[in-house]
Amino acid sequence: MQPEQDIPGRVLRTLKFRPRGMTITEIAHALKANRNSVSKHLEVMQVAGQVEARLVGNAKVYSVAQRVPLSAFLCFTKNLILVLDADLTIVQANDQCLRRFGRTKEELVGGNLREAALPVVSSPEALAVVEELEREQVITDICHRHDGGRESFYQMQAIPTTFEDGERGCTLVLEDITEQKRYFRNMAFLARTAIDLVDLQPVEDIYGYILDRLQELVPGAYGYILSYSEAEQRFAIRAVAGEGFREGLTKLLGRDPINLAFPATRAFDAPFHQTPLSLRGLEEFVLRPEPSSWSFYDLCFRAMPEEVCEAILERFDIVKFCFMGLVWQDRLFGTTGIFLPPGREVESRETVESFVRQASIALARRETAEQLRLSEARFRGMLDASPFGVALIDHDRRFLYVNRRFVEIFGYEPDRATTAAEWIRQVFPDDGYRQEAVDAWHSDLERSVPGQVRPRTFTVRSRDGAKMTILSRAVTLLDGTQYVTCEDITEEARAYRLLVTDIADLRRREQELLIKDRAIASTRRAVALLAPDGVVTYANAAYLALWGYPAADEVQGADFSGFWERPDEIREIVQGVLNGGAWHGEQTARRSDGTRFPVNLLGTPIVAEGGRVIGMMAAVTACQPRSDL
Repeated sequence: MQPEQDIPGRVLRTLKFRPRGMTITEIAHALKANRNSVSKHLEVMQVAGQVEARLVGNAKVYSVAQRVPLSAFLCFTKNLILVLDADLTIVQANDQCLRRFGRTKEELVGGNLREAALPVVSSPEALAVVEELEREQVITDICHRHDGGRESFYQMQAIPTTFEDGERGCTLVLEDITEQKRYFRNMAFLARTAIDLVDLQPVEDIYGYILDRLQELVPGAYGYILSYSEAEQRFAIRAVAGEGFREGLTKLLGRDPINLAFPATRAFDAPFHQTPLSLRGLEEFVLRPEPSSWSFYDLCFRAMPEEVCEAILERFDIVKFCFMGLVWQDRLFGTTGIFLPPGREVESRETVESFVRQASIALARRETAEQLRLSEARFRGMLDASPFGVALIDHDRRFLYVNRRFVEIFGYEPDRATTAAEWIRQVFPDDGYRQEAVDAWHSDLERSVPGQVRPRTFTVRSRDGAKMTILSRAVTLLDGTQYVTCEDITEEARAYRLLVTDIADLRRREQELLIKDRAIASTRRAVALLAPDGVVTYANAAYLALWGYPAADEVQGADFSGFWERPDEIREIVQGVLNGGAWHGEQTARRSDGTRFPVNLLGTPIVAEGGRVIGMMAAVTACQPRSDL
């Protein structure tokens, strides 16, 4: 039997040739030793870290422990490592740890972690983790705030450790995750501000919001936001931030800096020659003790007295200035400035630049929305002032807009939920006539193209029950919206009907020639009288002049439809009037020389006693040239 004290060495030599491990029985059999004795030695060797054990079924399988020397591990890692014993006495520290904590090895090793006052690891959070450590590894994040207010973040791993003599301790591994934390925080910041800028209402102070978020990115700094008006060629201070900054500027400037304006031309002239593109990036300037390039007076484009600029730097102990334009595409919407006292830096330049670009886009959207609002208000004002009723009807045949005159004419004010069909039932109470009006609308629509005017005359009933004659002009816009104007021509139609009645009465009294000479011939309107077959029986001088015929006999006896560009449509109009209706609208006439010209045509029946229609009177007025809206 081999000596008892030699068993640990023999066990290690035996296990070295059995990499998959051996059970206690197998080891005792190989050593020809007592199983109980071998079991006791294996427990001691396991505690000492010489062997490792794992369960295979119900048996423990032992193998040689595979360990890397701690000294080698400490040298070849970028992380900070401290090794502590059970009393939290510092046993070992790697070079990275010594450099980060600013201590020598002699100062650190042998000291107690509680009393060493080391950054991060001597904090209450770190000590609580170490003191409560048992058998399982613990990982936690710890924030360290520097004296200047800057924050660093570490991921600390507390690992239970067994030393060669079997004593237990702890190894602390600290990984600097400041950049990782800052990255995720900045991404979350930009995601939040992107949503905020979209949701920001027009009445809310966007300049104040921008500056507040910059203060969040660069705490402890002073800042301002300038707006830029291209039309007025000037900058204006919209917001300032920082402890006591607004109050101090008020004393130095002699007035509240908010809304203080100054010319912008100096920024774009010599010697500065700034452009929107040159202002896109964040630029940093050292101002004190000596300016690195431009002075603060120059950076203000010499818009403020030099002594005031120096007083601002002195009062707020400003040493650096960061400047960036609020630029989107090639448009300048303003500038932002950040003043840095000693010890303050812009740590996340990319985040600041990204946020300023977000803000620039938001300002561009806000300006575009304001211009659109003003344009829409101007357009609505123009329509409301129109002497004609105006309505806009969308693809779904619902009213988008009606002006005041439209409501005055019909007595109804359709809202956005009202369909054209519902409104038609109100103004055309008679089912038969309503269907005729709808058919006429669809017929005109099918034969027209976008931009072509479709005139029609309808007899409608207003809200108070009165009948009205309405001249409707409908146009299909390029987006499919129907633009409709309505003109109340009730009185004009009534006047012409009276005129026709008078003419018929005078003809019955055999005074036709006199009436023609005095009434029709003297009127400035072109007037023609038609027989029931559509042949012209009379044309006044204005009619002859308008069509370019020197003598009446060239017109009399001719078919009325021959004087128009669309004869078939004119025949339909004549037939409708001879059936007792009336027609008023725009048509295109054809002169004797073949030239075409637009006119307003009013066709009314000539009614004899007893209501019999004996002809038609056509009154024509040349259209005045007009310009499209």
